[in-house]
Parts: sequence; C-alpha cells; structure tokens
Amino acid sequence: MVLLDQAQGGRLNRAEDHPVTVHDLPVNTLNGEPGSLGDLAGSTLLVVNVASQCGLTPQYAGLERLHERYAGRGFAVVGFPCNQFGGQEPGTAAEIGEFCSVTYGVTFPMFEKIEVNGPGRHPVYAELTAVPDASGEAGDVRWNFEKFLVGPDGTVLARFRPQVTPEDPDLIAAIEANLPGQGAT
Repeated sequence: MVLLDQAQGGRLNRAEDHPVTVHDLPVNTLNGEPGSLGDLAGSTLLVVNVASQCGLTPQYAGLERLHERYAGRGFAVVGFPCNQFGGQEPGTAAEIGEFCSVTYGVTFPMFEKIEVNGPGRHPVYAELTAVPDASGEAGDVRWNFEKFLVGPDGTVLARFRPQVTPEDPDLIAAIEANLPGQGAT
C-alpha cells in the first residue's frame, strides 16, 4: 500500500513508513522495456540528463570512462535523454541508442527520453531536483548533462551542475567516497 504523507512534503511513503527513493519509481529503458533504478539497487549511480546535439555532448566520453572505471566496484552511470533544452535531443529511441553506441561507445544503462522540468517532469527527476547543489540551490535542472549522485540505497547524495565535467576532482571524490563498502549510505 502506498500513502501520500503530507508531513513529508507530499512524497510517497510505503505503509511501513519507508520513504520512497528513486529506486521505487518506474521508468522504461531506452528500448521501451519497463524497469526502475531499483534494478541497480546496491550500486552507486550517477544519473545524468543527456542530449546528442549539445555543446556538452562530448561529456558522453567522460561518462563512459567513469562507468568503465568504477563498474567493477558497484557504480553505474545512468542516462536519461531529454529534449527540453534547445531541442538538442530530437531523435527517436533507436537513433539515440545508435548515436551513443557508435559515437561514444556508451555501455552504461540508458532510459527513455523524459522531461526533467515543468509539469511533465518525470517522478525520478522530481526526487532528484529536490536536492541542492554545492551552493545550496535546488530546483529545476539548468541544462543538459546535470548530474546527480545516488547512493546504493537510492538516497540522492549530491548534485553537480552541467559545467562540472565527468573528470572533475570533486565529482570523482564524491563517487569514490560513496561506492558500496566505502561508508556509503
């Protein structure tokens, strides 16, 4: 049974008072198969809204390197294509998948194209955007390639704005500090 708990800002809670995390919210894979980030429970995730026609699109290469570097230690990059910023992700799921694979060798999980802001915001992003960045600012995603670090239990741990590259020392330190077995939540 799922209840709406007004005391927690209207966030869904399980009957046993288990706060809903991004793991609990349904999403479809890029191929249209039902799933959830819960399929990756136990891993630290870097959730990123991505686009194939953006000035930041080369970040795909760095995201793939992060994914390869830490996958064996319980980490995954997770991509959500989004067309809300300058129409920079106009492709179909098949076109997006081919672009990512051929151009950047992407092997990390890709999910369906979604909205990350506004009234059509996907519930995963409703949870993610409630978390502030390093300057204390929560709210709307600013542009493509905004990054959210999610702990193995589904708790959103940190937010990194689009200009933070996958190679940024603060991002790498946050990933390493929160890998399963490293004192992560």
